[in-house]
Amino acid sequence: MSGPEKNEECQVIAPLGTPPGLLEAFWRYDTALLANDRDTLDELFMPGPHTLRGDGQALLVGHEAIAGFRSARARIPTRRVAQLHVQVVADDAVLLMARTEDGEATGLQTQLWRLTDGRWTVAAAHVSLPVAPKPAGPAAPFDTTVWRAIGDPLVAADAQGPLDGIGVAVKDLFAVAGQPVGAGVPAWLAEQRPELQSAPAVRALLAAGAHVVGIARTDEFAYSLAGTNAHYGTPPNPAAPGCVSGGSSSGPASAVALGQAVVGLGTDTAGSIRVPASYQGLLGLRTTHGAISTAGVLPLARSFDTVGWLTRDVRTSAAVARTLLPADSHGAVPVGRTVRLPEVEALARADVRDAFTTAVEELTGAGQLPPAETVDLPRDVLERWFTAFRTVQASEAWRAHGEWISAHPGALGPDVATRFAQASGISDEQASAARELTAAAREQLGEWLAGAVLVIPSASGPAPARSASGEQIEAERAATLRMTCLAGLAGAPALSLPLLRSADGRPAGLCLLGAPGTDHGLLALATALETPA
Repeated sequence: MSGPEKNEECQVIAPLGTPPGLLEAFWRYDTALLANDRDTLDELFMPGPHTLRGDGQALLVGHEAIAGFRSARARIPTRRVAQLHVQVVADDAVLLMARTEDGEATGLQTQLWRLTDGRWTVAAAHVSLPVAPKPAGPAAPFDTTVWRAIGDPLVAADAQGPLDGIGVAVKDLFAVAGQPVGAGVPAWLAEQRPELQSAPAVRALLAAGAHVVGIARTDEFAYSLAGTNAHYGTPPNPAAPGCVSGGSSSGPASAVALGQAVVGLGTDTAGSIRVPASYQGLLGLRTTHGAISTAGVLPLARSFDTVGWLTRDVRTSAAVARTLLPADSHGAVPVGRTVRLPEVEALARADVRDAFTTAVEELTGAGQLPPAETVDLPRDVLERWFTAFRTVQASEAWRAHGEWISAHPGALGPDVATRFAQASGISDEQASAARELTAAAREQLGEWLAGAVLVIPSASGPAPARSASGEQIEAERAATLRMTCLAGLAGAPALSLPLLRSADGRPAGLCLLGAPGTDHGLLALATALETPA
């Protein structure tokens, strides 16, 4: 049957070369949307696993996920299309942007239509629902699960520079002049005074033209990977609604994923940048240990603590790297070998492991990664390395915070309190023996990383549901830590890239590890991975 005609009140701005059948398909789609005609909407979205649909809350990937969202959609829109712009990208690809109205509220919808087998369908769509004008008055309250303090900006840039206009969410471990450090613990925050000067990493960003949007949440003393702060709650995960954010750089990650900041400045001891990046479909860089000063940053375990950041794209991350990393770390990753560790990959959930294997094979096959070779890391050796890592980390965490924790019983949530209680029982002899083993592990990992890039999943699975049991989250954490500890043991940079998807469409990361000092090289390699071979 013929498609419905357009709304006569709509202004259509379209070039003379607009392909035939396109506008008819759009108005058929719009009519189905108003009528909540799910069958027609499903028909007009391109079939397959790569179709996209996003809004201010979530990004859905694949026709099946989009159809599932629509099946639960109860609201039937009453809005109308007021203005439609058409841009022809190619003979078989057209971008449409529509301004919509619903009473006084206005919204936008953007669609990429593709012509396949003689039929126009939507390959990607983004919807900004109609929003009514806000009356004059005080600013809306901010999300306190994401932010502890926020401004417009909170701290202005010190000068113009390469990071002009870039807003930064700073993890609540960094000194920011005029603000106390809260560390995710209300009792700790209550005793702190405003910092007299910002941490060197923050000062460097401000000097390069960036501004601080606000101070973002962290897990308590950064001793968690989940992002579920017992006092302030769990920040949203817009890439996987209903799931945890990942931590401990939870606030910065969510701020970036929500579009409230361009850069999330955080720390990574055992995965606190890479895990939230993996869970929220972001790019996350843990830098070479010691490459960026941790002065003015509340420690967890200084042997492994590093500064890192989260962004939505490689270009922004590389710009931050050029500001924060020393010039002598601009080494390129040699293209000789891609190292794989089957025992580590086996820790990942089956669907993530399969997606990882497919991605690595495609990237090496296309020449975007060098040829892969398998290295044997026996499971018992990995377990000894992991135990040594956790022992040193716990010993140093207790040394950093044990006295305060002992004087403030009940100040921590149950999970983090349990970890510190276990840390308190580690003897000096145990810690010394563990340090000997971590040194041996660093030497071995250094040999594998020489002239190579190591690829592993960023986490054992996608973000767990908020409703998951404590046992489920702990099991995910235990498997993930056996992956993430390798970068800490090696003192190496590690870059999580949003290249994988779980079977149900949640994001997951592919992690690149390079030799110490190759931070810029990892980002250059990531740029190459963004470009089709």
